[in-house]
Amino acid sequence: MHDFTLYDLFYRNASLHGDRPALRSHDGQISYRELADQTMALARGLAQRGLAKGDRVAILANNSAAYFLVMGAAACLGAILVPMNWRLAVDELRHVIADAEPSWFFFDADNADTVERLAGSPGFPDQQFLLTALGDIMEPGTETVPDDAADGAVGGDDPYCLIYTAAVEGRSRGAILSHHNFIYSNIQTMATLGLSADDTYLNMLPLFHITGLNLAFSVMHAGGLNVIMDRFDPERALDWTEKAGVSLLGSFPPILSKLMEALDQQPRDLSSLKNVLGLDHPDTIAAFEARADCRFWTLYGQTETSGFVTLSPVSDNPGAAGRQGLLTKYRIVDEQDRPVPTGATGEIVVRGPLVFQGFWRQADYNARIFRNGWHHTGDLGSVDASGVLWFKGRKPEKELIKPGGENVYPAEVEAVIMTHEAVADVAVIGVPDPKFGEGVKAVCVLHPGETIAPDDLAEFVAVRIARYKKPRYVELVDRLPKQADGTTDRNAVKALFGQS
Repeated sequence: MHDFTLYDLFYRNASLHGDRPALRSHDGQISYRELADQTMALARGLAQRGLAKGDRVAILANNSAAYFLVMGAAACLGAILVPMNWRLAVDELRHVIADAEPSWFFFDADNADTVERLAGSPGFPDQQFLLTALGDIMEPGTETVPDDAADGAVGGDDPYCLIYTAAVEGRSRGAILSHHNFIYSNIQTMATLGLSADDTYLNMLPLFHITGLNLAFSVMHAGGLNVIMDRFDPERALDWTEKAGVSLLGSFPPILSKLMEALDQQPRDLSSLKNVLGLDHPDTIAAFEARADCRFWTLYGQTETSGFVTLSPVSDNPGAAGRQGLLTKYRIVDEQDRPVPTGATGEIVVRGPLVFQGFWRQADYNARIFRNGWHHTGDLGSVDASGVLWFKGRKPEKELIKPGGENVYPAEVEAVIMTHEAVADVAVIGVPDPKFGEGVKAVCVLHPGETIAPDDLAEFVAVRIARYKKPRYVELVDRLPKQADGTTDRNAVKALFGQS
């Protein structure tokens, strides 16, 4: 009686917005009524073929209207969506498949070769479908979309999505996000940005990323239009912004820089653009705000918090992470979980309806990060006297590098580098990068008599894990600083070698 699911959102919009456009791409336009009808037809077909509540549905594809249909059908049936990062290496995708154990696998033509390589992997499902063949699965009904999908069997707190993110013991794990996590996140984003049915979002951030999902669903919840790009291209992004009247963009380095370079080549009318949300260098943000006459919103958040914890115009407090969201609660604590004084640095812990349900099949780890009734983010921050959050880095056990908005865990890169026969020891750290904001740097100790070219080491990593995880910077040293227990002193490594 008290639930509202993501499928309810599809049905609500069909009733409320009817013939208004929901999705637009180079393939054409779909109204909210058509989106709901096609989503239900796909859900019927999947149910008749055995898909049931709790089953996992993996999808490896670029953004498309068909992607939205799969998301909606999974929501209708209570299946758990597993959006897969197409930038991952095949072995990393195999890990996700083995861990999530999907019963269905959807993909597009651009990822067909990868799917062929995945075939036969442990846990790889027999049910594999191209997104262009969804019509073969759909079972249209004579009725319109029913008001009570799946007889009310799906609840708001049921899992909806597994997004593979944080590394646990060196391997990525699936963050479990519920229907309510997304609904509350939508409401917070809508209220903060003032979204309405008049807004148009340029859906160019990948839908396997929490920010891409958050903005897509938030604009849909508001009754606005999602203009879909399969992946980011600066010229096409500017073309869509001009001709579709885009009002909202999501951005991570180097998107803004690429857009301004394209504007230099061919000016466009960006007068419709009101808000850009994401992260970038302050100088780049200021330059883009001046060019586009828009407002850039900066944030702090995680996949584990269904999007943002703080979100504010960057001009309000330059360099800060922003003010507390409408539906989030956080505090800064010490190692004993005691609140620290104003201005002091400690761990950011979070409560509220946006906090995820934990990591898939990680009960012990979940108990640790949810101790004392707070989600322990592993991130460090401080809050000033006016209540503004300032991000201060990450705890050693949560070491993370974010080139261009992606998550790179040093331990994972270090494990790959240590398999190279020339390498005796390594520490991977994040360093400033002019293009991606933060870059991956490998500080290596070689075995006596060995040599290695930086480009060769980078390619060694790139063929084993996702290419965005390869070190853009390599420094060879005689030894790494160590702590008393013999482990690498990461703070000392950063102090000595933390420049790109």
